[in-house]
Amino acid sequence: MMQRFQNKVVCITGGSDGIGLATAKRFAAEGAHVYFTGRRQDRLDAAAAEIGHGAIGIQGDVGNGSDLDRLYERIGKDHGRVDVVFANAGISESAALGQIDEAHIDRLFDTNIKGTVFTVQKALPLMGAGGSVILAGSGAGSKGFPALSMYSATKAAIRSLARTWTTDLKHKGIRVNVVSPGMIFTPAMHAYLDANPGMEDGMKQMTPFGRLGEADEVARAVLFLASEEGSFVAGDELFVDGGFVAV
Repeated sequence: MMQRFQNKVVCITGGSDGIGLATAKRFAAEGAHVYFTGRRQDRLDAAAAEIGHGAIGIQGDVGNGSDLDRLYERIGKDHGRVDVVFANAGISESAALGQIDEAHIDRLFDTNIKGTVFTVQKALPLMGAGGSVILAGSGAGSKGFPALSMYSATKAAIRSLARTWTTDLKHKGIRVNVVSPGMIFTPAMHAYLDANPGMEDGMKQMTPFGRLGEADEVARAVLFLASEEGSFVAGDELFVDGGFVAV
């Protein structure tokens, strides 16, 4: 396997399962020092063992600023820098218009927006020229799914942040991009499909490729955006969705 990230320092939020875990495994296999977060210590421990290569899991909630401070204090102490930030942590909830309450909005915006903003902002003192920030978007930010208006709004905001932060950070030589998965097999997706028999067939019919994606397919796109191969890609949104949004 290539070693594009030999001795690079990579921080991934929400890295204990799904897309975050697949991405952490890819970075670690290519030589990176990987730090990742999650809310449950047992899952962090299991993920660290699965990732290997000395990956370090740090318990925390991206919606809590002090947890992010602990994360970057540890990275700063160990390496004095961070080269790649994948702001991946996020949640999805559904509520149709007419049923939306403040708690629903607060949960989504605290994690998906506030958590993303401070994941990136608190990393900046450790980042320099050549650094890369990848934000976790979603095809939902470009589509109109029923009962997902607040979730979709957070993901559309993520897309906007990548544009404005590209201009904010160009003088520092830091690139910002978005990776936007479509319908991907993750633990959360498996749980959703188990609770909604027949939904998988409908999802496959909506996707031009006729299947759901794998977490590792998204991970490979993240590594491209973070690598030298993506050195002239900035402020962009890369869909990994089997053509769902485009077609």
